[in-house]
Amino acid sequence: MSFPTIASRVGIGAFEEDVHGGARRHANRVSVTAAMIVLLAGVAVSPFTAQTTKGTAMTMAVSALVAAFALFAIKVAAQWEKAIVLRFGKIIASRGPGIFMVIPIVDEVSHLVDQRMRVTDVTAESTLTRDTVPVNVDAIVFWTVWDAQKAVLEVSDYLVAVALSAQTALRESIGRAELVVMITERERLGEELQRILDEKTNPWGITVHSVEIRDVKLPQGLEDAMSRQAQAERERQARIILGTAETEIAARFVAAGDEYAAHPIALHLRAMNMLYEAIKEKGSMVIVPSSAVETMGLGGLAGLTALANTTNTPR
Repeated sequence: MSFPTIASRVGIGAFEEDVHGGARRHANRVSVTAAMIVLLAGVAVSPFTAQTTKGTAMTMAVSALVAAFALFAIKVAAQWEKAIVLRFGKIIASRGPGIFMVIPIVDEVSHLVDQRMRVTDVTAESTLTRDTVPVNVDAIVFWTVWDAQKAVLEVSDYLVAVALSAQTALRESIGRAELVVMITERERLGEELQRILDEKTNPWGITVHSVEIRDVKLPQGLEDAMSRQAQAERERQARIILGTAETEIAARFVAAGDEYAAHPIALHLRAMNMLYEAIKEKGSMVIVPSSAVETMGLGGLAGLTALANTTNTPR
């Protein structure tokens, strides 16, 4: 999002805020009600001063003047607002919240500054990281106006100033960080942005509370390449694990072979156990070479048959 786009978006918001707050700077429900009461009181009193036409006109004129004074002198600021009062163009005070009085024509309420938490959406498009990767980054800035007079005096439009400062700081932070850091350490990047913005906006009477990195968008081609790289890395790890397992199994076989070579009887017992496991199920038949039977010391075919009968005999 370019600077003009942000300025236009923030400018529209500021215009809408000024439209809603501008009417209240000049008149409000309390002042309108007071003016109507004064006018009605003048109308009610006029019959008692109706001895002469001049007296009635005087009563209506006085009630109209008092009503106009009440209409433009009584001001109301909401609980979250501060009213900046100018006298002949010079700031004399910040009033509110609540009801307060000004001198019509002499005094003017120039701004109603909202002191609630503000949220500004900032976007940096096609910004290069430290390792020259173009990214689109979305961030949210949370800030408040703590000094209404400074916010009005030090900068002409603090809404636009905060938005543009946030975008500039975001681009600078992206340029100093690598892609991996931006993806894995968003919180640290947000804290750095908050510190930079707070130093810049504090002289304006504005405090930046936090900056949150909402999204980091990569080019589609780079996303595909990173996906292929991650898949290749997983395949490599799987092959390494499989090779390690084969190495461990081979080492165990070598150790077992050494044990059997040193203890031939253990090898015979193992062979008998394997043969037993093979023929213990009913109806199974295993053909074993006679040389293997003689090696196991089973006494030829008779020994094999005896072993089978012993295995199949019910207990």
